[in-house]
Amino acid sequence: MRLFSRKPTAEATDHKSLGVPFLMNADWGASPRWSGRSGANLAKAGYGQNPVVYRCTQIIAEAAASVPLMVRCDHQVVTDDHVVRRLSRPNADQSQEGFFQSIYAYLLLAGNAYIEVVQGAEGPAALWPLPPEAVEIVHTPRGTLDHYRHRTGGQGRRLAPAVNGAGGVLHIKTANTDGSPKGVAPIAVAAKAIDLYEAATAWNKSLLDNAARPSGALIHRGPEGAATLTAAQFERLKQELAATYQGPGGVGRPMLLDGGLEWKPMSLSPSEMDFKELKHGAARDIALAFGVPPMLLGIPGDNTYANYREANLAFWRQTILPLVKKVVADLSVIFCREEVSITPDTENIDALFQSRVDRLTLLLETDVLTNAEKRALLGYPSDEQAS
Repeated sequence: MRLFSRKPTAEATDHKSLGVPFLMNADWGASPRWSGRSGANLAKAGYGQNPVVYRCTQIIAEAAASVPLMVRCDHQVVTDDHVVRRLSRPNADQSQEGFFQSIYAYLLLAGNAYIEVVQGAEGPAALWPLPPEAVEIVHTPRGTLDHYRHRTGGQGRRLAPAVNGAGGVLHIKTANTDGSPKGVAPIAVAAKAIDLYEAATAWNKSLLDNAARPSGALIHRGPEGAATLTAAQFERLKQELAATYQGPGGVGRPMLLDGGLEWKPMSLSPSEMDFKELKHGAARDIALAFGVPPMLLGIPGDNTYANYREANLAFWRQTILPLVKKVVADLSVIFCREEVSITPDTENIDALFQSRVDRLTLLLETDVLTNAEKRALLGYPSDEQAS
């Protein structure tokens, strides 16, 4: 970092010392400047460079993809069916968890997930996730959906919507209230918070680099008639400071000053040190947009939940389960069998185990219900039937 930006000029000789105050002209009335990133650029910058966005995306996608699914046919759970086999192996390259992680990540970062359905003799033979930025929705002159155009390798393919059991593209999207055919991604809602987080990080780095300014001022207070340094003295002092005190090797080294020289340290103002809270506030806003309790990410300053267990339970109930239910409900359409439904198997989710234990304990300890009613609620036969 440069301690001196220029040599003293004739104008500078009018001053009594080198400690001329520096006044920063801040335009307090100016509007804030936002990055304006959107779409693929925002997703790439957020997921690839912002640790909060990356962790929110990963924790949601991994948790949602780990949810076991149940396939019901005529209200009966089936384990050997074409739908079950297709979900367990959606395509030749991905497992069930890998496939669903892609779908959930696309919804979080783009607001849209496109699945190419390859039709076979028994139904869908393969399910391929398509990158949202590579898919274009084409409408008819009347504004209705006509087809999808998938661009890859400099070429485009026309794909029909996957309806009535036919192959094509299934479009899953998040909610959007402006009538757009595309969904609104959580990362788009958090765009300004991401800008704030990055600005706070950059400010932190500049502070580590000495706030782009000297850590102090070396003031020369010479006698009358020699209050200023000559050009040769200025250059010698500048070189000595750079060689002896600048950089990591000069940290903590005592300074030996000639007569008439005084070192005046410059401290940071409270507003300059407030970057840490600004960064935490931006991180909480990002987590809020994604639906992740800040406590799960280790972000301080959030006391919404009493402990980690409550925060994790709320995360699963308010974020993970609604997301999974939406995706599997939309996915059920491609199988074109009214008697088939896909639902999350909430009874076998490890994260909800303690919640089930608490409900069971409450049921068994209540005096309002008889033992027969308790057994019926638990799915067991009555005492008479059991005997």
